[in-house]
Amino acid sequence: MNKTTKTKDIYVTGFALFSMFFGAGNLILPPYLGKNASDLWGWVTIGFFITAVFIPILGILAHAKLQGTMYDFGKKVSPTFSSIYCLLVYTIAVALPSPRTASVTHEMAIAPYFEVSSLITSLLYFSLVFIFVMNRNKVLDLLGKFLTPLIIGILLIIIFVGIFVAPTTMNPSIFDAPFVSGLLEGYQTFDAIGAVVVGGVLVVSMNFNKNTSFEAKKDLITKAGFIAGFGLLIIYAGLIYNGALFNTVFSDDATRSEVLSALSSQTLGNIGTTFLGVLVGLACFTTAVGLITGTADYIKGICKNSPKAYMATAIFACVVGILVGQFDVKYIINIALPVLMLIYPTTIVLIILNLLTEKYTSGIIFKVVVFITLFFSIPDFLDFIIDKEHLAPIKAFIPLSKEHLGWVLPAIISFILVNVFQSKNSIK
Repeated sequence: MNKTTKTKDIYVTGFALFSMFFGAGNLILPPYLGKNASDLWGWVTIGFFITAVFIPILGILAHAKLQGTMYDFGKKVSPTFSSIYCLLVYTIAVALPSPRTASVTHEMAIAPYFEVSSLITSLLYFSLVFIFVMNRNKVLDLLGKFLTPLIIGILLIIIFVGIFVAPTTMNPSIFDAPFVSGLLEGYQTFDAIGAVVVGGVLVVSMNFNKNTSFEAKKDLITKAGFIAGFGLLIIYAGLIYNGALFNTVFSDDATRSEVLSALSSQTLGNIGTTFLGVLVGLACFTTAVGLITGTADYIKGICKNSPKAYMATAIFACVVGILVGQFDVKYIINIALPVLMLIYPTTIVLIILNLLTEKYTSGIIFKVVVFITLFFSIPDFLDFIIDKEHLAPIKAFIPLSKEHLGWVLPAIISFILVNVFQSKNSIK
């Protein structure tokens, strides 16, 4: 492989990674964060970057190290745990981020121009998704190649134009802890989960030269990951900053979709807003097809490659998409929060543990740290389900629990203690 070809492969792979993480649902989160953050947008950006960019890219690097599937992420805890984790993640994928694509499409590409109910939009949307999932049409590949550059181009125009035409005043920030707010909003991108869902497929299916070594593949993916991460940071930071600059233009109760639409209208006018709405709708569509196809492939695999299992999974996922996708984006985000508070910390810990050297990540360390993380994530999960007063004594006892990060210190401490204990035993 010559140097020119290798450089080309790095950029092509980096763009592929960028496209994988750059879902249309993610577009509506940064401007809304900026609107609420105001002059504290920098802290929000750092928090958002950690959970929406840094951790997902680490997930891809972990896949590069493992060279396996999502099942390999949790098998050192136990085969049973890994199987349950995989089924749970795939269930979440078809029950929340997939339906959200239909909701975003309705709010940004349909509702502003047509008087159609969200149920009709969702029904037609997932009927088309099912057709594409069953036929694996190559049109999706063509759409992906041309669609992402178009959206990136429009977003960059919005960002740069917005910097020069923004109002000179800002409303004050509504965040008490902007860094934490950005961190938790990054959960809503589902990108860490996306990294473990499709990262394995991406790594295995990459068109590497047969003579390329394991280390060369790892080097390629690492450099491509930095390219993808840098691109995501630029777009996210730009949209957050523009949301902050224009926050006096948005109404106080504006939804995430409305903020993005208003931002594009302020910078590109009605034509730009219409064009962006269409592109967002198409990007949502390809994301939904990818999520449902990946889930159907997994179920097909555990059912001895049964085509009937693939079809049944696709039908089930699309029906769920129709039912959940008719609700507005805000509602779907709200019902996703408790689920994410439980599964996202576990996913982050699995990604980090799989990246570390074997010396510090024995089977017992995986077991202890993962289950400690799960245990201390339960109060954050319950905080969105039951009365907060019942949890107040527990959350007051756990450091960072009030910020919904009660799992962080216990995970770190358990990791250190088990390693120290193992190290002393090995010396004896």
